[in-house]
Amino acid sequence: MQEKKVNRKVAERNRMLGTKAVIFILFIFSLMSASGCGKKAYVRLPPPERHVTAVSRTGYSIQAGAFSDLQNAVRLVMSLKEKGIDAYYFMHGSGLYKVRFGDFAGREKALKKAADLKDMGVISAFFIVSPNDYAASETKGFSEGRLRRELVRTAESFIGIPYRWGGSSMSGGFDCSGLTSAVYHLNGLSLPRTSREQYGRGAAIKRRELKKGDLVFFATGSGKKVSHVGIYTGKDSFIHAPGRNKDIRQDRISSAYFSKRYVGARRYI
Repeated sequence: MQEKKVNRKVAERNRMLGTKAVIFILFIFSLMSASGCGKKAYVRLPPPERHVTAVSRTGYSIQAGAFSDLQNAVRLVMSLKEKGIDAYYFMHGSGLYKVRFGDFAGREKALKKAADLKDMGVISAFFIVSPNDYAASETKGFSEGRLRRELVRTAESFIGIPYRWGGSSMSGGFDCSGLTSAVYHLNGLSLPRTSREQYGRGAAIKRRELKKGDLVFFATGSGKKVSHVGIYTGKDSFIHAPGRNKDIRQDRISSAYFSKRYVGARRYI
């Protein structure tokens, strides 16, 4: 008697499973029919999560020098680099070249560092740049669009300058990531120093999604590793430091050279 009860329960369970299987098959068939005869039914899956690591806002910085001769600015940058300080130079609105460096949490720390460097004879007059002085400052109330335009405007101010960052691996030559880092820092965003570090941050975006101020990356050396970076300025164009003995300029991503070497793009704002 007990064995018959068990057999009835097993049979009933099998009938239920069979009914569910038929319903499921009919459901799949209806999807295939709706999509067209002989066509597979595709279920759209959500896109993979993109790697996003926002860059921080720049703190207090030190600005020194006011040079009419670019080489004097280069020499100051080199002197600071010899002391382990990552500095960059830029053309001020006055037409003079100035040097800026540091990302300090407080004004007092920036002042102390500047005073120490002055006592050592590395710098003379200096100015402390407040976080509120940057375009990315919340106190300025810049919209994203305006901040992007500021990034492009800053990058454009470098065009024609023979940029020599004097980095450890590019002594006396150009350093493309130094340019992008400087442009972002001048607008209050602390971008990492090397092109590979920059590629590892931010949100990965597709080429068709590019906006002004995003960074575009290329593999200009051997292999497919990132070795070059520029700032996207819209309409397929970007500004970059192309190489030794060449001025900073604007090129097109779709050019014969760069289209073959394009790796991807990153967004930080």
